[in-house]
Amino acid sequence: MSVPRNVLWFEVLLYLSLTLDSVSVAFQDRTPDASMTEQMINVGTVMAAGLILLLAFFVWLAAERRKNWPRWALAAALVLSVISLVQLIGEKGLAFDSGIEVISCALTAAGLYFSFTGDAVGWFDA
Repeated sequence: MSVPRNVLWFEVLLYLSLTLDSVSVAFQDRTPDASMTEQMINVGTVMAAGLILLLAFFVWLAAERRKNWPRWALAAALVLSVISLVQLIGEKGLAFDSGIEVISCALTAAGLYFSFTGDAVGWFDA
């Protein structure tokens, strides 16, 4: 059975978003200071990488294994990301790294839109 076009768009856009997130984590400032020790920075980086891998697994489950619940988990993660992004922009203003996060959230939202519309509607199992 071939994958519907909207499911393919969902998969491509979500993987592109996660790639942007990975690049963002890779180029984060890791300079230790009084508020962040080197160990805290390393733990945060490993946690971010683990979360990206978990979300990639969710995309795979939804697109390839036709599971419905990972789409909802990805939608919840998007809501939390947007809330966090709004707080970050409110604190520090729009910067390069927050701009990348805005693009990542937009790609995720577009991908999730495709997963809930068109020929993707009957693809996912309950």
